[in-house]
Amino acid sequence: MCSQLPIIPFSLFLFLFPIIIQVVKSAPDNTNLVYKGCAKQSLQDPNGVYSSALSAIFGTLIQQSSKAMFFKTTSGSGQASITGLFQCRGDLTNLDCYNCVSRLPILMDKLCGKTVAARLQLLGCYMLYEVAGFSQISGMELLYKTCGETNAGGIGFEEKRDSALGSLESGIGSGNGGFYTTNYESIYVLGQCEGDLGSSDCGDCVKTAVQRSQVECGSSISGQVYLHKCFISYSYYPNGIPNPKKSSSSSSSSSSSSSSSSSYSSSSSSPSSSSSSSSSYSSPYSSSSSSSDTGSNTGKTVAIFLGGAAGVGFLVICLLFAKNLAKKHDDY
Repeated sequence: MCSQLPIIPFSLFLFLFPIIIQVVKSAPDNTNLVYKGCAKQSLQDPNGVYSSALSAIFGTLIQQSSKAMFFKTTSGSGQASITGLFQCRGDLTNLDCYNCVSRLPILMDKLCGKTVAARLQLLGCYMLYEVAGFSQISGMELLYKTCGETNAGGIGFEEKRDSALGSLESGIGSGNGGFYTTNYESIYVLGQCEGDLGSSDCGDCVKTAVQRSQVECGSSISGQVYLHKCFISYSYYPNGIPNPKKSSSSSSSSSSSSSSSSSYSSSSSSPSSSSSSSSSYSSPYSSSSSSSDTGSNTGKTVAIFLGGAAGVGFLVICLLFAKNLAKKHDDY
């Protein structure tokens, strides 16, 4: 008599397969590390005053990220005070913003340690803090850039890109709340200013970032330029922009206003990235020093693990099926 195929291993495979697809599709791209900026000076805190103020800052910022795209606050008093802020990309939901921001304090401590200031940029959000008296830099200061493949856009690519970036300049400087996206002939562009930046200053910052991208990235088919107070990105999609987004804007709220950052050591998130630094910034770290990003790596690790488990399950099914066929042949 012929025995039936075992049901449990096959059911296990059917159960695992959609999970694999879901994990791969839902990899947390917004929490991928873009760059870090760590102050060169360590935080001297024998009485724990700064640590208490910093913990209060982180708690407030995480709490506010569930209902705002930008928030800035100060904790402590006098020379023992610390100012911190976060900002999420304008097209994120409140939940996405919260999930992004809530990762930053742990990553800051892991990547920078206890320093007088730190700035961490993920793909979907960033956070910074600084102690009172920390030196300031211009809002137009270049913090980081990365450029894609060159000379791959075909004839007329740079003209199309410049037209798309020109539309970005016009859009973000027209009362759109400091966040704007648009596309032009297969080129998608995005720009955002820090939430407490005025409309005119925002337009000037984005204009500077656009000019830097044209100079720094040349004929690259993609680029990201992060200045102290704004950032822009552009990407070329020769086969059409996937799920193109409408031009959009996002207003932001703030609790105070002042510039921030400086005297950092910055480094990029991957060896292929091209980071730039100027003024008081330098890059003493190798780019692999930021490779400990837990966001995307966790999703990839889980996907690989589940994929391996499904592969083993499928192999078991094949072996049992072959064994069943052999037994069926013996029965005859």
